[in-house]
Amino acid sequence: MVKPFPIFRRSIAESRRAVLGWAIGLTAFACLYLPLFPTFGGSGSQMAQMIDALPPTLVKTLGYQDIASGAGYAQSTFFGLMGFVLTTIAAISWGAAAIAGAEETGRLELTLAHGVSRTRQVLEASASVAVRVALLGLFAVLLVLALNGPSELELVPINVLAAGVALASVAFLTGAVALAVGAATGRHAWATIAGAIVAIGGYATNAIANQSADLDWLHAISPYAWAWQEEPLESGWPLPGLSALWIACAVLVVLTAWSLNRRDLRS
Repeated sequence: MVKPFPIFRRSIAESRRAVLGWAIGLTAFACLYLPLFPTFGGSGSQMAQMIDALPPTLVKTLGYQDIASGAGYAQSTFFGLMGFVLTTIAAISWGAAAIAGAEETGRLELTLAHGVSRTRQVLEASASVAVRVALLGLFAVLLVLALNGPSELELVPINVLAAGVALASVAFLTGAVALAVGAATGRHAWATIAGAIVAIGGYATNAIANQSADLDWLHAISPYAWAWQEEPLESGWPLPGLSALWIACAVLVVLTAWSLNRRDLRS
């Protein structure tokens, strides 16, 4: 009997070590930054005084305006910075490998030759990337909750979960971009570059938008802002931003299937 979802299951099985490696990376950075909050955090702390000495425009660009609070510190150092960087790199690498990487190695043509439709290939590959990214997001949530008490962050658990979902959602968006470009071009390098452009561009656009009220409209075109502008660690679920991320991901998956179905893989 043929086991269901073979592409999905194979992708998950082959990337177990990679997921573990990224989880170790998240652990390293969380354990490096979050326990420092009791030393530097607080309104009259050394960190707060240092931030007050910086130009206000620079503070807003870096997103450090609330870094003296536990939620602001965890957002600025982990979820919005190193957690975002690591999960995004993982998502882009998985997304680029799922279609374009498989095509360059010849695996994609072999899979399709065994009667697997191109749409099924896309759906199972997309699901495998989404699940792996979700696992990293869940791990980040558990990690922060474990460090919440010892680090004196005073975070609300449900808000930490909201931040984890936002982290996984924005990371998967970049992976979905890599999937779509990989399906359209068949080039692993181009897929990786496209995902990186969206990740870096979203972060940069959000930073620029923070500098002035006149530039606030830029938040609307930044996936990074969709995830973090409403400050989920402080305010809870950023439903408008999450909705925008999920809709964009769904559209990208559809475009991925359309692109792969119309291409001649022999060219």
